[in-house]
Amino acid sequence: MKKEVKGPMKFAPLPVLMIGTYDENGKPNLMNAAWGGQCDTNEIFISLSSHKTTDNFAKTGEFTVAFATRDTVVESDYFGIESGRKVDKIARAGFHAVKSEKVNAPVFEEYPITMECQVVSFDDGILLGKIVGTVVDEEVLTEDGKIDFAKAGIISFDPSFNAYRVIGECVGQAFKDGFKLK
Repeated sequence: MKKEVKGPMKFAPLPVLMIGTYDENGKPNLMNAAWGGQCDTNEIFISLSSHKTTDNFAKTGEFTVAFATRDTVVESDYFGIESGRKVDKIARAGFHAVKSEKVNAPVFEEYPITMECQVVSFDDGILLGKIVGTVVDEEVLTEDGKIDFAKAGIISFDPSFNAYRVIGECVGQAFKDGFKLK
């Protein structure tokens, strides 16, 4: 029997997106944002309130987005609970930033997958970005060059329990398994 659940809808999985920007002095900043996803082949969206990150990409028009991993849970969570306006979060976490080759934003060595993005729009708290490049650690690529998200240890945010969960187990093949019923 189905039962109505009270309160706001809990939508999962939500990727744990790590947004990298530079401030006006070229200092890297990083924040955790879980309310986002991919809306087209080369576009992403992220719901954001006002942050140092939003100030930064308003000035530069560019940012990076990495996926948090099992190995970076503590640091990734920290980047979401501390303000870059108050603390040098990058130094505190011991992370290492290098300049993206495609956009004026940092790539953090600790994350295996990073998308390089340009701001398309930022209206009513919704950032729409165009993905202009993706850099990936070789260790998470398959022999034929595909990204193996399970190998990367990508995590998602579970809003029902305020928990991070690892993405991994393959349970079927998209655009194939359904043909069994066709």
